[in-house]
Amino acid sequence: MCTRIFWNDNAVAKTVSRCMDWSVSDEPELWFVPRGTARSGNAGEGSLEWTSSYSSVSVSMWGLGTVDGLNEKGLGAHALYLDVDEVEFPPADERPAISLAVWVQYLLDGFATVAEAVAAIDAVRIHSQPLRGQQMGIHIALEDASGDSAIIEPIGGRLVVHHGSEYTVMANSPSLDKQLANLANYRPFGGELPPPGDISSIDRFVRASYFLHYLPEPENAEQAVAGVFQLIENVSVPYGAPYSDGGAYPTWWHSGADLTNRVYYFGSTRSPSIFWIPLDGLAEGTEVLRLDPRDQSLVGDSTGRLAPAALAF
Repeated sequence: MCTRIFWNDNAVAKTVSRCMDWSVSDEPELWFVPRGTARSGNAGEGSLEWTSSYSSVSVSMWGLGTVDGLNEKGLGAHALYLDVDEVEFPPADERPAISLAVWVQYLLDGFATVAEAVAAIDAVRIHSQPLRGQQMGIHIALEDASGDSAIIEPIGGRLVVHHGSEYTVMANSPSLDKQLANLANYRPFGGELPPPGDISSIDRFVRASYFLHYLPEPENAEQAVAGVFQLIENVSVPYGAPYSDGGAYPTWWHSGADLTNRVYYFGSTRSPSIFWIPLDGLAEGTEVLRLDPRDQSLVGDSTGRLAPAALAF
């Protein structure tokens, strides 16, 4: 039950955070992918082939593809789970295809702004296939250093795009239109109900929106980053906390980004520390680099801990 929170109405820095919640660890790895990297859509026959235009720092899931990241232009992209009962990907056609597992990386590789990505959204077809034997439904959040935002959802056989700076919060199921309809029952969004306290996706969407509304203006970029990390902690799930179905889907990690200053942040919930990777110092690099973000010794600027590696996806 992941959540994404984008703070784009302060005057200091546009910042974003997200959490990764799952029944088992997604075995994250953090990558620096330089511009000029040859890529494949990994969707079988008819896959798109491309070369990355922008360098990025990204996090992979199970070594199969990218779920989160930031590129050198300040574009952030995040994949969150959407229930397979709500998802219907576009049917096969003549367009080149990319696997849903590399959708986030494709966006980070090729676009500098949300508007550019949205304008090209139908140029490729998103191909859905099982990941580790499980059919996945996902939706995508995008944001950029201008404060622009978009939520993209594969519903009814097409990509439904909600584009605008007002789309600052995203959670898992239900789809965004249903989340927004429910939000209207709560103050200060038109209703009278106080913010709920459950760990369900729909309640976390409300709680994230509520506290984001009241964040005070930061004095500096550090406070802007700290603000979104404080909010993502508020909607995170402790280990062992049960959902209504009896399962446990804890928060394994948090990430964040300062889009204005192009710094990517990460914190494992098994570590007391947060570390970060400034992209400006890496963007001209030509080697693929990797580190294990679950390493509990990581803290502060960890650029020097990145090491050359073969890209896994």
